[in-house]
Amino acid sequence: MINKKGFTLIEILITLVILGILVTLATGSFLSYQARAKQSEIKSNLGTIGEMALSYNAEFNTYITNWDGLGWASNGKTRYRYWYNQGAAANTPTSPEVGITYSDPGSDAQDNSFVVGGVGNIDRDNFTDQWLYNQDRSFTVQQNDVTTN
Repeated sequence: MINKKGFTLIEILITLVILGILVTLATGSFLSYQARAKQSEIKSNLGTIGEMALSYNAEFNTYITNWDGLGWASNGKTRYRYWYNQGAAANTPTSPEVGITYSDPGSDAQDNSFVVGGVGNIDRDNFTDQWLYNQDRSFTVQQNDVTTN
């Protein structure tokens, strides 16, 4: 008998199928993880804006009703458009793609309460990420772009 060394075609095909399945699973998990990491921007910025509104209330016993005097401004490019009492923050995105709008998700500010909002498209699909934060230091996710398919 002749001693043949090497792999058969079937062995190579099975290996390629297994590798393809593993790559598909890893890619899906990675993209989801990456999108969740991008959401840290909105959590951080909404929390900061909210704390500024709470500080204003502690000093003046009322919530400020517009961006003027709040003291927050975008540092560079953001993935989200930020809203406070139906007013959009300067230097934040307006409309990244056709069919996607960064409209106000429900921000509001009155003498005794506030809601700050943010909207963004973090994974380039037809859905947006929409978050709200209020005077109770509570986040509300109106639409999660990471889990929306």
